[in-house]
Amino acid sequence: MRKSSLDAVFRLAQQDERVIFLGSDLGVGTLQAFRDAFPERFFMEGIAEQNLIGMAAGLAMEGFIPYVNTIASFLTRRCLEQITIDLCLHHLPVRLIGNGGGLVYAPLGPTHLATDDLALMRAQPHMTVLAPCDAIQMRACMAQTLHHPGPIYIRLAKGGDRVVFPEEMPVTLGQGITLRPGDQALLITTGVMAQRALEAALILEHHHISCGVVHLHTVKPLDDTLIFNAARTFPLLVTLEEHSLVGGLGSAVAERLADQGPYPGPRLLRLGLPDSFPHHYGSQEAHLAALGLDPEAIARRVALTLDTLTRSQP
Repeated sequence: MRKSSLDAVFRLAQQDERVIFLGSDLGVGTLQAFRDAFPERFFMEGIAEQNLIGMAAGLAMEGFIPYVNTIASFLTRRCLEQITIDLCLHHLPVRLIGNGGGLVYAPLGPTHLATDDLALMRAQPHMTVLAPCDAIQMRACMAQTLHHPGPIYIRLAKGGDRVVFPEEMPVTLGQGITLRPGDQALLITTGVMAQRALEAALILEHHHISCGVVHLHTVKPLDDTLIFNAARTFPLLVTLEEHSLVGGLGSAVAERLADQGPYPGPRLLRLGLPDSFPHHYGSQEAHLAALGLDPEAIARRVALTLDTLTRSQP
């Protein structure tokens, strides 16, 4: 996914001379083709992320379209004030590409976990927030970032993530996509949780439970039409995210449902990360499994909730 994203930046730079790249202490050889072709539009600034945002803001004010790439936790949490004041206040067309969203960097400890990046970026006025599910969808999303107004945050996953998005399927920023039909529950995903949702739905199918899967590659603005239609259709909505349950996708869906009213609406089950720091080190997969976010655990929670709903009906 990261390679697809950066390759897309190079293609956009070939199309539009306003596109520039700014990185922070990235690996040797990152975007070497870009560096060779457009050295005057390639900047690797070292471990100085806050300065990087200020630099991008200044360049955007001069008419450029900066694409900034570094580790997601440093890009969002460390630079929050600069993003708010330098970028969002001025509605500047800066694209922030965050490596390792969620638990990707779990082996490096809590300092590198970007488990609140969606919440932080959602809270910024004018900010568009993207979390594609695989390399195919990343390419499609990146192609639409060039002329999009205002700042954009783009969450990257680990890389090498299983491709589940049909290459021929069109992508529009702000519009969710149905990956699988179903009628008993709807799994609403963002980022690479789409892969786990599809596996969970397949497990549930073997137990004669029909679950649809929709993917929201755009967390902000949320696809209100899709959410409201789902609320009228399904008795159970389940949000899945590799992010804190505070402020992420599940919060966004809950807010929209609460704003819509009236109650009672569908049962909303939010599956994500708890409001706490991890107490052990391990891989991304190990953390997700321990937190009940592997496909088998997701399927069990959905089946149990549906059973509870059925038993509660008069």
